[in-house]
Amino acid sequence: MFSYNTIIAPSKEVLHKERGSKFYGLAFPVKTNIEVKNAIKNLKNKHSSAGHFCYAYKYGIEKTYYRVSDDGEPNNSAGLPIYGQLEAYKLTNILIVIVRYFGGTKLGVGGLISAYKTTAKLTLESSQIKTLDILVPCKLSFVYEDISKVMRVIKKHQIIIKSQRLEMECEVLVLAKKINLDRLIITIAAFHQIKIEILND
Repeated sequence: MFSYNTIIAPSKEVLHKERGSKFYGLAFPVKTNIEVKNAIKNLKNKHSSAGHFCYAYKYGIEKTYYRVSDDGEPNNSAGLPIYGQLEAYKLTNILIVIVRYFGGTKLGVGGLISAYKTTAKLTLESSQIKTLDILVPCKLSFVYEDISKVMRVIKKHQIIIKSQRLEMECEVLVLAKKINLDRLIITIAAFHQIKIEILND
């Protein structure tokens, strides 16, 4: 696995109507529980008279975390259908929240599952889904005389520099594309003075 699908900006709000009930769907890019809580809090302020705020989220790349919430709807009638669409589109680092205004007619569990699934699908169709490279944090250590060699390697392998300390003994923290990592390690190994260390996130 060298890439993943996600969104990099919140979606436009979509509206799905079902027998008087209104379902508003929105998607947000998220990487932490705090971002999830903030997005839901803001929606509750905006839709203060809505009855339900059902959601599903998933974040992480190779080790993922997810959660679903029916927020008072019958068990598994809202959160799981929303999460099913995240899985169908193979997405991560994303939260979908569906806000329901009750229209006076009960939809039943089957009707709710269909409504939440449809709204989640419409939400993702209105989102800009991107495929991004998995980036691996690394540390390059070398002597100052080798800086031009290191910069050539960085440019060749499309490496992102996060920080650098350039003294007699230099250290550069970078993000390398996982798909290029093996080639990068072989390239670095050819320069005996330059060391590469793969870091944990």
